[in-house]
Amino acid sequence: MDTIKRAVNSVIDEVISLRRDFHANPELGFAEHRTAGIIEEYLHELGIATKRMAETGVVGMIEGENSNPVLLLRADMDALPVEEANDLSYCSGCPGVMHACGHDAHMAMLLGAARVLKGISNELAGSIKLVFQPNEEVAGALSMIEEGVLQNPTVDAAMGLHIWAPLVTGKIGVCSGAVMGGLEVFKITVQGKGGHTGYPETAIDPVIAAADIIQTAQRIQTREISPGKPTAIIFGRISGGTRANIIPDTVILEGSVRTLYADHEDENPMQRLKQLAEKVTAVHGCSCKVEWYRENIPLINDPFMARLAAAVTREMLGSEGLVSDLACMPSEDFSEFSARVPGVFTFLGTGNKEKESDYSHHNPRFNIDEDSLPLGVEMFVRFALRFFNDEEVLKSKTIY
Repeated sequence: MDTIKRAVNSVIDEVISLRRDFHANPELGFAEHRTAGIIEEYLHELGIATKRMAETGVVGMIEGENSNPVLLLRADMDALPVEEANDLSYCSGCPGVMHACGHDAHMAMLLGAARVLKGISNELAGSIKLVFQPNEEVAGALSMIEEGVLQNPTVDAAMGLHIWAPLVTGKIGVCSGAVMGGLEVFKITVQGKGGHTGYPETAIDPVIAAADIIQTAQRIQTREISPGKPTAIIFGRISGGTRANIIPDTVILEGSVRTLYADHEDENPMQRLKQLAEKVTAVHGCSCKVEWYRENIPLINDPFMARLAAAVTREMLGSEGLVSDLACMPSEDFSEFSARVPGVFTFLGTGNKEKESDYSHHNPRFNIDEDSLPLGVEMFVRFALRFFNDEEVLKSKTIY
């Protein structure tokens, strides 16, 4: 067993304890006050100074032998508005709030990695910025960026990871390019003219117009945009009407557009959907109002950074432990970091059917296989060492 693995193993009991404490005491986005306090206390005990950003975010610095380059390591902090359905000794103690996405594990693993990295800081040919980010579920990364998390000192590259239930424990997913989807959320209000279902000819039925929008919109993702550019237009909510015998004045459609390609604006499926909805409703004698906002941009892994992460994975688990074709439509606001500096986001397998850790993320039964925690700590540590010792990085003290 090498020195890194021994150092990682020495902190695992602590990591498990931290993770279970975070799990039992979940807090929603920008309300992670207790969580932030525990993180600060832990880092201060290691001799790492911290500062608050974006209300509850915590940032700490590990100074190496050189001040540059600076590598950002990120963990998200927030829980979800989900009522936990697990029977665990450390179940959520907050009704209606649960760590159903693994952020409790992310924080614990980065804290464990901070202890290891602080202990070998004299071996680091650069500095590490530890970022504990609030409100990932609603794009909290941008708040930290706007408050200057990528400056003072300037960040040269960023790395993050995510516990991943669809991937079995003992596997790590790393690939270059687009790995998680961009997300836009929309609301279409279809305006017609209400009336009695016994006299439908006196009304202008927005229900039929709304149904036509849903059906016709499928041509955007299957006929207008190349299958090589994955696009998902999904309607998640339909509302309208008060009684079965009344044609309503309005019907509201809500949903999301997800894309898995960098040139999102070139295809612009949301603009296509708006134009389609306006034309379809006009055919039915109705009108519509289309509103939308972008929640996340696509998460793009830098080729150089992905190469380093893949090399670390092979070092840890051998080639059989590396999954190199894992890309998916869920969104992640680490994309805001990787859009500004070279970044890589990896997927840490935690799926284990026997331990019931194979429930999907955001499910009330979501839980992790704690055997994945040492691998996450080790990934953070070994990636930092690999980054600082790479010849391209050493040559220029930055990536590009």
